[in-house]
Amino acid sequence: MDPRHFHSESSAEDALDCPFCTLDPSRVYAANGLAVAVLDEYPVSPGHTLIIPKRHFESLFEATEAERSALFDLMDEVRRRLLNTPQPPFDTRGSERVPDGFNIGINDGAAAGQTVFHLHIHLIPRYEGDCPDPRGGVRKLFPGRARYWKELGKEQGERITES
Repeated sequence: MDPRHFHSESSAEDALDCPFCTLDPSRVYAANGLAVAVLDEYPVSPGHTLIIPKRHFESLFEATEAERSALFDLMDEVRRRLLNTPQPPFDTRGSERVPDGFNIGINDGAAAGQTVFHLHIHLIPRYEGDCPDPRGGVRKLFPGRARYWKELGKEQGERITES
């Protein structure tokens, strides 16, 4: 795959400095007409994958309908691959295993933590026991807002145990 196909004419200057517009083709392990998938160079978990549009743009809200469809189709394909291919552990104590769940994330804009200003979707495999308490998921970006289940339990009259 020719890396020159990873940018648009309208943003050629930005694309020259963009690590996703100049990807080494050997990193691409899945692709379709409008998107590519690569393993994250700084993975949160084994199998952490980035789904990246070939055209250079910053926000999901700038994607065409065809691009959004291609991104999510490719994410589905990568998820299927991950569920059928045990991933090696980060340490020597674990064993290879398939994911038990996934976090899907997009940092859209600097205020949301975006540091590479070329849209990319994080598909992060999660494994039973990979953290003490996964409840709250992405809400843990704001720890004070992550414990919504405590309020939910109070509202529903349930007892939800702390971890």
